[in-house]
Amino acid sequence: MAKLYIVATPIGNLGDFSPRAVETLKSVAYIACEDTRTSGKLLKHFGIDTPTFSFHQHNEHKKVGYVLQLLDSNQDIALISDAGMPGISDPGFLAIRAANQQNHQVIVIPGPDAATSALVASGLPCDRYVFEGFLPHKKGRQKRLKELAEEERTIVLYESPNRLVKLLGEIELYFGTDRLAAVARELTKTFEEIVRASVVDLKTEFEQRSSIKGEIVVVIAGLKYAE
Repeated sequence: MAKLYIVATPIGNLGDFSPRAVETLKSVAYIACEDTRTSGKLLKHFGIDTPTFSFHQHNEHKKVGYVLQLLDSNQDIALISDAGMPGISDPGFLAIRAANQQNHQVIVIPGPDAATSALVASGLPCDRYVFEGFLPHKKGRQKRLKELAEEERTIVLYESPNRLVKLLGEIELYFGTDRLAAVARELTKTFEEIVRASVVDLKTEFEQRSSIKGEIVVVIAGLKYAE
């Protein structure tokens, strides 16, 4: 049976790309990319000229069949996202599930991950945590926030820069002003920043900024945590 490789890519610093990942991408028949243009820059940097095709959230359902067709013809495929691990708030789950169901071997090439990097850097407990990714924008958002406010494990969320202040305001409302949290921004990049404070202080800090840039991870202490 052919192999489907799930390959983590750098979340910022190209030095985090493992030799095993480079070797794998050079050896497979095709690379499925979340964005072929974004991935093209990475592949060019590492001298990888393997053929690519798009595999993103808007065509994932349709492209799963194509991935299986290639695997069935005994061609190894690698799946990458724009940054981080495919399947973690990125396309990948459907292809992985389908490959497993058809008894193709799925091999993960581990690497950088924004969620666990921010979690460890936050200084909050990381022995038990819950990863929520992006919260719903509208339907179900308030209900989920109320549920998470009672969570005793550390909570990890993703958010876009332009919605960060709104999210911090919601956390202040549902979790309380004194709940400890951390905002991680631009992880592994030149302007990496991790701000750790109470939710109300974090909200004040980012409200005062004229602009907020970069990928954002928010880490929130569990309900009963106290330093």
